[in-house]
Amino acid sequence: MNTKPRKVMIIGSGNVGTSAAYALLNQNICEELILVDLDADRVEGHCQDLRDAAAYMPGMISVTVREASDCADVDIAVLTVSGGALKPGQTRLDELTSTARIVKTIVPQMMAGGFNGIFLVATNPCDIITWQVYQLSGLPRSQVIGTGVWLDTTRLRRTLAEKLDIGAQSIDAFILGEHGDAQFPVWSHSSVYGSPVSDVCQKHTGMALDRDALAETVRKLGFEIYARKGCTEYGIAGTIAEICRNIFTGSHRALAISCILDGEYGERGLAIGVPAVLAHGGVQQIIELQLAEDEQAKFSHAAAVIKSNIARLP
Repeated sequence: MNTKPRKVMIIGSGNVGTSAAYALLNQNICEELILVDLDADRVEGHCQDLRDAAAYMPGMISVTVREASDCADVDIAVLTVSGGALKPGQTRLDELTSTARIVKTIVPQMMAGGFNGIFLVATNPCDIITWQVYQLSGLPRSQVIGTGVWLDTTRLRRTLAEKLDIGAQSIDAFILGEHGDAQFPVWSHSSVYGSPVSDVCQKHTGMALDRDALAETVRKLGFEIYARKGCTEYGIAGTIAEICRNIFTGSHRALAISCILDGEYGERGLAIGVPAVLAHGGVQQIIELQLAEDEQAKFSHAAAVIKSNIARLP
């Protein structure tokens, strides 16, 4: 029996980091939560608050504060750092330079501290920063992943669920590509228990599914939430918890996350959202889909967008 405590380090105690910590705690996904932040008072306050919440859990969960370099025993390190809030009209790509400079400082410190776990990148722009972490860490590509388009996929499924009056878990539809404007739904592989989503929609509503409108709705959801409340936190926290749980349980479940490609889909030298099977060591395999011609074109476009921004890394 494996009795080693599961340890997750969250670097950045802002809205995303603390919401992720709360989700991990409430879902009993690990035995130790480790918070890292430059603001000593804030991070200690969050630590004490989370300890109060942990006291209600049936098991014993430790919540601690450390330096990022104190990470040799950490299983999963979640990066939620940010270079600052987006201004009106900006996209996730506008966060690149400021965020990349922070990451460029943190990752080498962690590697010098003996980190050999799995990096899970939740900071934006996710795919570009995931590639940067891979390059800085020198870890195998299986150990560096990003939350990528899994949140976008969840948004697609729950939007379809509301339209079709079907539980989101019963819908097999997903997003590929960039966690950003170049994302796209893979309609050629989307179904409800084998029946194409468009057919189910036609039968249930009597109307054809407006694929383009739905894709645009899903693409804008994050920005709409951000515009209304100044951040997104609960959805991405659930995404982080879901990925961590599947790694710790060795579920071999496939999620659409940001992975380092080395020839898959005819691409290399980037991280991009694709279906990947998760196990204890991270990415166990990448699933290559036979995309429709228009989907392949969109995938190539997303890859080009990501690569052009990788070239901007400081």
